[in-house]
Amino acid sequence: MYLGIDIGTSEVKALLLDDAHRVVATSGSELAISRPHPGHSEQAPADWWRATQAALAALRASQAPAYAAVRAIGLSGQMHGAVLLDAHDHVLRPAILWNDTRSAAQCTELMNRAPWAAQTAGSLIVPGFTAPKLLWVAQHEPELFAQVAKVLLPKDYVRLQLTGEHATDVSDASGTSWLDVRRRAWSEELLALCGLGVEHMPRVVEGSEVSAQLSATTAAALGLRAGIPVAGGGGDNAASAVGMGAVNAGEGFLSLGTSGVLFIVTPAFQSNTASATHAFCHAVPERWHQMSVMLSAASCLQWAAKLLGAPNEAALEAQARALDQRGRAASPIFLPYLGGERTPHNDAQVRASFHGLDHDTDSARLAYAVIEGVSFGLGDGLAALREAGCNAQLDVQRLSLVGGGARSALWAQQLATLLDIEIATHAESAAGGALGAARLGWLCTGAAIADVCITPAALQLYTPDRAEQPLLHARYHRFRALYPALRSTDSPASKGSP
Repeated sequence: MYLGIDIGTSEVKALLLDDAHRVVATSGSELAISRPHPGHSEQAPADWWRATQAALAALRASQAPAYAAVRAIGLSGQMHGAVLLDAHDHVLRPAILWNDTRSAAQCTELMNRAPWAAQTAGSLIVPGFTAPKLLWVAQHEPELFAQVAKVLLPKDYVRLQLTGEHATDVSDASGTSWLDVRRRAWSEELLALCGLGVEHMPRVVEGSEVSAQLSATTAAALGLRAGIPVAGGGGDNAASAVGMGAVNAGEGFLSLGTSGVLFIVTPAFQSNTASATHAFCHAVPERWHQMSVMLSAASCLQWAAKLLGAPNEAALEAQARALDQRGRAASPIFLPYLGGERTPHNDAQVRASFHGLDHDTDSARLAYAVIEGVSFGLGDGLAALREAGCNAQLDVQRLSLVGGGARSALWAQQLATLLDIEIATHAESAAGGALGAARLGWLCTGAAIADVCITPAALQLYTPDRAEQPLLHARYHRFRALYPALRSTDSPASKGSP
């Protein structure tokens, strides 16, 4: 058995995988986000560890023989979060998360001081990344910054609890703006921009490499064998790619989770920073990937369900699915920027809006608009990746759909039609990074990538609906024309934020 642990934003998920590629069991434990000020998003690292222990306890209770047979552990996690530790590994403040936008000014400062930084780091320095967060802390909490001895990413705080070691992997480290992504190593020059050095960073390894072993104390508490290897693991998106078997050039996936991601594997480092795409290391050696990111995806439907009093997202999606073409055409246009946007706008201050509301607008039309607006945001991401040459060079023809949104047939079909690409869902689609984490644990035992990183069988294939394309394309054209009116300098949200 191989154990995958995924430190998400809304929950910690644990998964047991056997060596016949069968997911034996999964469990989860929910997490809460603190938003103490507009644009702020934080979590307590101790909550990740408590949720991890709870998820593992559930697996142990329900699958005792399988749990006892765990041979290796892999980790996956939300990227970019800043976990600040003192010299005794005590947490100095709540972790600042990937969807926190407070450091927009620090991003501008860093890019002005070091225009070369984006090419080294593979991406523009954006508010979600770790580097500007540390510069914000240095400027706003200088006494606390002076105590920082180590900066960890979320999953690596859990690794510290499991093993007592400071380590990370190259895919997760790529999202800090401190890694030389081409060399797959920390950049002293990038770190110095934030007043840090390599000594503040965890050791960096490949995702399929052993990073450390499970400590005896923690093993006893968790009911596992001491000394089990813990793989480097991966950032949630790279781990999801490993779970879907996307490890070769041209393979990729769409993720409809809290955020929305379009991920395509590349054979070498190549970047397109002008469109706010990311060129990162993959979680397996000698591979990189291009990625577009929208900050609010399936979470938009969750927000709408709460706003409209629907019992859950599935009930609201069912209302949208029942609309005929006339109802869809009359639905408002939704810009899904609830927390700003990354690709392609790199705008931390823009906010979401509906356009075209009228007396006939009802909850079904609002639900449809939200789903469609997220699809349009992913369409913007694909356009940005095509500007970087991904589709032309790699001939992307099929993408796997993962994350909670993968349960929606409406969303899957709409994405296939809009993007003009075949979309595949899998029984394992909802497992996300936890499956990839388990596979990375498997790889660290010496197994071959070709044997472990297979593509799961397709549960459903969605092909473009030619009859629906004219309507979608016309509405997408309207969607793209609306953003200039919402630029951050005109946004009410840009005023008064700490």
